[in-house]
Amino acid sequence: MNTTFRRALGAALVGVLGLPALAACGGSGSSKSSESSGGKGDRTVTLVSHDSFAASDSVLKEFTQQTGYTVKVIKSGDAGQAVNQAILSKSHPQGDVFFGVDNTLLSRALDNGLFASYEAKGLSRVPQDLQLDAAQHRVTPIDTGDICVNYDRAYFADHKLAPPQTLDDLIKPEYKNLLVTENSATSSPGLAFQLATIAKFGDEGWQNYWNALKDNNVEVVDGWEQAYNSRFSGSAAGKKAKGDKPLVVSYASSPPAEVLDMKPQPDPKDAPTGVATGTCFRQTEFAGLLKGAKNTEGGKALIDFLLGKTFQEDMPLQMFVKPANQDAKLPEVFTKYGAQIDSSATVDPQKIAKNRDQWVKAWSSLVLK
Repeated sequence: MNTTFRRALGAALVGVLGLPALAACGGSGSSKSSESSGGKGDRTVTLVSHDSFAASDSVLKEFTQQTGYTVKVIKSGDAGQAVNQAILSKSHPQGDVFFGVDNTLLSRALDNGLFASYEAKGLSRVPQDLQLDAAQHRVTPIDTGDICVNYDRAYFADHKLAPPQTLDDLIKPEYKNLLVTENSATSSPGLAFQLATIAKFGDEGWQNYWNALKDNNVEVVDGWEQAYNSRFSGSAAGKKAKGDKPLVVSYASSPPAEVLDMKPQPDPKDAPTGVATGTCFRQTEFAGLLKGAKNTEGGKALIDFLLGKTFQEDMPLQMFVKPANQDAKLPEVFTKYGAQIDSSATVDPQKIAKNRDQWVKAWSSLVLK
């Protein structure tokens, strides 16, 4: 997945995307285990993830205190790059646990045999609809979030125009020239938005919808960073960049993140951005124990910890996603400024697996030509 808003907010909050003092970019994985099969002699457990994994130092120190294992993080680009790298290196895995494969990429990882089966402790507290591999437990749901069109409240107020709320709204004449989205072939949010249109309009109708969006002058850029921080007029970064698009494909968690980015810290009635709740696609991220891991026991302990309340309640303000564990509480900024998504589109992972490449190819031919 591309560096997404819910993770990229770390840049606004702490100046870096990721895990200060604990991230090991481009490392070779965990230190050698004295018991290569079981890993019991190795007190380092290595987490492989996308570039934007983030957690509080205190939280991972608590994991070390509880288990005796020290976490090392290896970052491998956006989620798509990270999954591809894990597949290429599966005979000699970089680490013990992989975090960050989502439901749009899950079938690719499972079909390539990346993960060993492990039923995590606490899985009973995860809703069944998030457990997409419940029969084999090769992956564990860790977080969920919604990719949706966001809008610049000030723009629509100034222009006395109601913001769009549905996919059908986006092709209306009054919203011409207003939307920027990401490339489906290069961006996870872009692909998710395409999947939302496929879920809504079906195999026969989604291309007609994109023809209408193209006629309405939708702008397409390579990734989320450019769309949200350069082209979108509603974000703090977009304002500085003089972005002129008041509609952007981002996350339902973008508005609370914008509130947190305000300086000095205010308590506004509304966030500066809103969410078109009828445009959303549900994403779930998973962690899995890598086959051939050197430290399998440490990997299992880490997956249990990722699903536990300590990590789950830290995660929303680190990666701007919602916990998979039903016992974890959301911070007030989420409940006060986050959008309530009552119905979010989904597409069966097996259908995505079967059609992803041809969908993206067809989208590219249609939209980018």
